[in-house]
Amino acid sequence: MIRKIGVIGAGQMGRGIAHVCALAGYDVTMVDISEAQLAKAMDRIEQALDRQVSRSEIEPADKPAALSRIRTQVGYSGFETIDLVIEAATESEELKRKIFAEIRDMLKDEVIVATNTSSLSITRLAATMRHPERFMGMHFMNPVPRMQLVELIRGIATDNPTYEAVRELVFKLDKTPAVSEDFPAFIVNRILLPMINEAIYTLYEGVGTVEAIDTAMKLGANHPMGPLELADFIGLDTCLSIMQVLYDGLADSKYRPCPLLVKYVEAGWLGRKTDRGFYDYRGDVPVPTR
Repeated sequence: MIRKIGVIGAGQMGRGIAHVCALAGYDVTMVDISEAQLAKAMDRIEQALDRQVSRSEIEPADKPAALSRIRTQVGYSGFETIDLVIEAATESEELKRKIFAEIRDMLKDEVIVATNTSSLSITRLAATMRHPERFMGMHFMNPVPRMQLVELIRGIATDNPTYEAVRELVFKLDKTPAVSEDFPAFIVNRILLPMINEAIYTLYEGVGTVEAIDTAMKLGANHPMGPLELADFIGLDTCLSIMQVLYDGLADSKYRPCPLLVKYVEAGWLGRKTDRGFYDYRGDVPVPTR
């Protein structure tokens, strides 16, 4: 039975996962390499809970109860008692493998380990663990507290009890699971990221401006957010990483990352998190950069 959850990573995804798990009544240990990052994450969680209270999505008493269930720390002290580990570090296979190598020998045999990867091979990541049968993908959508979907991805070794336990947890978090096979980028990003990449090609080739492309897709396809605005929200480095996984994994030229996307990432223009991407966020109102 899952009672204690360890979340590795206190960035946008990690803090969102910690938030929904604590709100659902689970004891959460959130880990990062920086006390400053952990403090920032707790501030953001508190702000998100305040918004939920103001919208009457949760009761006022739910906020302090959820916050009291989240413990933060640098390092993995106490992880030997954790029932479920959810890794939510940066989308880098090298980093994720390093994390799994650090924790695998301290975890109890019956622990379930899940990765929030949005594109990487679950089977390959599971091979780093002592018990690959108790490892699977659990891809939350961003922002976690508001998005309903969780993609569930089994590796080749994932057993049925692990899958059923994680699926049950998704329902307890008031989310909806969608099962994907272990193919590059799974379902959502297999469809979404090529669309974003094509929007960037449309900009790169001069077919339209940033504003024109986003307006066209919002008003012409009824998308709530334009693809370039969405790319900035996701993070252009993450977009590039997923496109590279698709391009390398499927060996199809239609997944080739747009050179403009590569150039923006090389410049450090990663979107909202760096205040500059396809929009400039340094003023009161985002301004298209092209």
